[in-house]
Amino acid sequence: MSTQKKYGYRIEGGYPVIGKIACSGAKNFVIKAMVAALLGDTPTTLTNVPAIGDVDITTELLTSIGATVEHPAKHTLLIDPTTMNVSNVPMPHSGSNRVPILLLSVLLHRFTSVSVPVVGGCKIGARAVDFHLEAIRHFGGIVDETPEGYVARRIKPLKGAQIDLPYPSVGATETCLYLGVLAEGRTLISNAAIEPEIMELITMLRSMGAIIFTSPGREIRIEGVKRLNGTRMEVLGDRIEAASWASLACASNGNVTVEGIRPDTLGNFLSYYQQIGGGIELTGPNSIRFFRKEDLRPAVIETDVYPGFSTDWQQPFAILLTQANGISIIHETVYENRFGYLKALDALGARTQVTTHCLGGSPCRFKDKNYEHSAIITGPTPFTASENYITVPDLRAGLAYVIAAAIAHGTSIITGIDFLERGYGDIVPRLASLNLKIERVPLDRIESVPVQVSL
Repeated sequence: MSTQKKYGYRIEGGYPVIGKIACSGAKNFVIKAMVAALLGDTPTTLTNVPAIGDVDITTELLTSIGATVEHPAKHTLLIDPTTMNVSNVPMPHSGSNRVPILLLSVLLHRFTSVSVPVVGGCKIGARAVDFHLEAIRHFGGIVDETPEGYVARRIKPLKGAQIDLPYPSVGATETCLYLGVLAEGRTLISNAAIEPEIMELITMLRSMGAIIFTSPGREIRIEGVKRLNGTRMEVLGDRIEAASWASLACASNGNVTVEGIRPDTLGNFLSYYQQIGGGIELTGPNSIRFFRKEDLRPAVIETDVYPGFSTDWQQPFAILLTQANGISIIHETVYENRFGYLKALDALGARTQVTTHCLGGSPCRFKDKNYEHSAIITGPTPFTASENYITVPDLRAGLAYVIAAAIAHGTSIITGIDFLERGYGDIVPRLASLNLKIERVPLDRIESVPVQVSL
């Protein structure tokens, strides 16, 4: 029996990273837009679609239920929902992500009974689906949990509902939007997420014919309509990726211009970046130059829902803080299990410590629950490549490892890159264009197999 060849990244670090890089379309929007396309009665075209694993997984999910997905041009998807004829979503062969739980709501408008498999994704905390299931029940659906996944049924059309989310969850807000736009009557979502990707999804749904009102205080009001049309939508630049390239530029004392990113989507990241000593220059309406302006200073960071500091920014930013002169603190308030990646950074020379205490301005929802959700980082500490492989534990930590290897003197081997390539497309050629010495190599080409840094 043949086994699939495994690959890793070999990175020779210790040099400033310099050049221009185009920001990919946002992973956290594109797969939700692909799901939203199923709500239309006519085809939808998405442009600036990134070449990433999550798009492939979502494409497989959509085609498995009969939808037609075509690539009429590079970075373009044409999604025709009119061919859908299956209500039972199978487990995708190419991997798993969070899309199945979103499909549960979308398909319930078209079918009276729907089933989806157990959802997957990165192991960074208990990404509970309770919010999603309760939302469906509020709209009049009946939901059962099985060992294989979830089954939702409705006896009559879904009715608008008043939803007060206990936490401004992005996924739960998306589910409520999908449910509300075609439900009969009015829907009010309180304590909704307002991330840029959510607002972009609302723009897309409006362009399809949805009637959605936003107001101060995290409230979204929806007047249900009988049908939606397809639309044409450009995927906005990935703000998480842009922050990673910014961190790479500053950590390596380099100079990188990121193109294809709206500065307003980076919000507080730009403020913290400059506060610790990073420099920015707006070189165009969707282009920012990042560099190190002065010696790096420590900071206290608390992750939070938008407009706070994104939880997906903290891993690359942690690399910057290892090079800052002093003691920095990161208080993670979104996911309870997101600091496992620090162990590999310590192997490269970082000095970090995690604690169960809330080390932020105020106690968070993980207070007294014994989760190691605060990190102390002491710097500056020069990085030296480890003899051990660095194994990627989740998507966002994966790119943080690439940044760490880029500033570490010597050659590093990063394995488990499937996680990374799920969310970032064409990593090697794009980074090689920034003069980073990186190559994607079969692991069997490497003579010795050291003990892995397991997390």
